[in-house]
Amino acid sequence: MKINFEKVGIKYRRLITKIFLKTEEYTKNYFKDSVVTVSFVNKDRIKDLNMQYRKVDRVTDVLSFPMLDINYNQHIKDFIKEVSPDGFLYLGDIVICPKKAKQQAKEYGHSKKREVAFLALHGLLHLYGYDHINEEDEKIMKQTRKKILESLNIKRMNNV
Repeated sequence: MKINFEKVGIKYRRLITKIFLKTEEYTKNYFKDSVVTVSFVNKDRIKDLNMQYRKVDRVTDVLSFPMLDINYNQHIKDFIKEVSPDGFLYLGDIVICPKKAKQQAKEYGHSKKREVAFLALHGLLHLYGYDHINEEDEKIMKQTRKKILESLNIKRMNNV
């Protein structure tokens, strides 16, 4: 997987890369030429995006913009017909608000790094077709998130 980072510092690039590689492994959703863009934005920008795309007029922590119409039990390699002329399969964009992540980390009693890890993973799972609209899908998404974070020893009360 190729990850394009926009306004993401080096320590978060390493963390997000580690999480994404583990997620590929855990979900068996490996495709060498897949591409994801991860951007850090300020509160004003994420609020604008939230309003524009979800019609919700508030700051949020993470937004995902999937490029594939995929369900969590499908694999991205099944979307080979979606490969662009440049040879890449674009999965989508993940937009994170670090200020909101910092605020939530404080509320939950863990580090900002842990919160960013959680948000990046949450965003990637959305790009892989996971969702939390209904109870059963939410349960599957939570279990997957928990297993991946635990496998990397990223827990709520530790400072990764």
